[in-house]
Amino acid sequence: MRAMSHFLPLSRVARLVGQPRSVIQRMIHDGELDTFDGMVDMNELLRVFPDVQWEDNGEFKRVEEIKAKAFSRRVMERTLPDKEVLAERLFEMGKEFAAAKTLLLHYDEVLRFLDHKLDDVMDVGDEPARQAVANLKQWLRQKLDATPTEAARAEALLAQENVMRIMSAQVTILPAGHEFFVEGNDTLLEASLRAGIPLNYGCSNGNCGECKAKLVSGQIKKVHPHDFVLKEAEKADGAFLLCSYTAVSDVVVEAGVSGAEDIPLQSIPTRVKAVDIINERVAALHLTAPRSQRLHFLAGQRVTLSAGEVSGEYYVASCPCEDRHIEFHIRRDNRPFARHVFEDLAKEDMVRIDGPQGRFVMKLDSRRPVIFVAWEDGFAPIKSLVQHAMSLEIAESMHLYWAAASVGDNGVGHYQDNHCRSWADALDDFSYQALDTAPGPAAIAEALLAQHPDLRRADFYVAGPHALLQALRAGALARGLSPLGWHGEEVE
Repeated sequence: MRAMSHFLPLSRVARLVGQPRSVIQRMIHDGELDTFDGMVDMNELLRVFPDVQWEDNGEFKRVEEIKAKAFSRRVMERTLPDKEVLAERLFEMGKEFAAAKTLLLHYDEVLRFLDHKLDDVMDVGDEPARQAVANLKQWLRQKLDATPTEAARAEALLAQENVMRIMSAQVTILPAGHEFFVEGNDTLLEASLRAGIPLNYGCSNGNCGECKAKLVSGQIKKVHPHDFVLKEAEKADGAFLLCSYTAVSDVVVEAGVSGAEDIPLQSIPTRVKAVDIINERVAALHLTAPRSQRLHFLAGQRVTLSAGEVSGEYYVASCPCEDRHIEFHIRRDNRPFARHVFEDLAKEDMVRIDGPQGRFVMKLDSRRPVIFVAWEDGFAPIKSLVQHAMSLEIAESMHLYWAAASVGDNGVGHYQDNHCRSWADALDDFSYQALDTAPGPAAIAEALLAQHPDLRRADFYVAGPHALLQALRAGALARGLSPLGWHGEEVE
């Protein structure tokens, strides 16, 4: 019976039912959803999610959008893969359809043969045997003519999955186990970075070979030329460059995932997209990197910003998954760069980024609940980490605490409070609490830890002053937090 089942990978299941992958994993862990070799049977999916309307899911809506806009060039470039890739995917699906049809024809022949054999038994058997065979034939006829109770939903599910497979291909990275989808004309590297998965790379344009990977299974296609020369033995072993190939089918790839120590220092010229003066104490500086020099960094890291003769060190406040957009939170103080941002910096001005630096980064292999704590504008690295965790869908749950004094009390205020509340409104497993710094680091740590008496299954990410880090770490360890689950960054 296993051979007759239709199995779906977890990432595609999550997309079909509109749930984060972490939710599906938790259901499997709790025994609510059965799997077989890491895959979910279609019938099991129909059982566990009886109320899902497959035809209303995003992939169908995207197809309808393409139809409505008459395949305009802009929509096609953003949603449809290269025409040769699309043809390959349709061809592969055609082969599957042909195989399924051939199997059905074979079953039809077997049933006809069985019908003739049963007629032979009725011709030579006694009355009880003839009656038993007649009852069996009637039962078979009823079963074959009957419409399965889940037929309509199963048909919609299969149609939805087929559209997904045409529009995108799923990629699994070994040995890390990360999964993401390749959509449109993205290369494997571009798709991984959009998903927030920091695969190793250097130039991103085929010159350095730093993004060399190995194809384990599936089909890929070269979409960009590269100057880096792969040895024949490497190519025979499945080696290719992530920046030059896209996925035709679902693929499994061996590739390295960057840690903080793996990312080289870069010097990148960017342009000011906007200077958003949020309040009199904080400005959000939005920069755009050139297409050929995207900043390679991990959430939680910092860089040096330079404009003319002034410079300053700041944490990146945006997610690595935000393509060429890079955000910084600049606090108004006496530093020359901060004064330049508030008084002189304008759209399209040049700002150079040098970096990244720092080891205050996300632990990508953890699936535990995560507690984020920010103090004043230490919110910048925490925001980057939160968005990275969201993009990867790795955390079982997330709790965000942000302590800040009001602008009138010489603090920065909760200058992106609405942003945090929107996360809490949109996500079931996300909570947010704005705190006042007035009680002091020790009292805030005590109050916060009182909400989490058992921290044996948790990760902590804290950006704030030394006193806050010290109090939180001691209290968290006393409540069972593993030392490996503590991640602190001293930000005054």
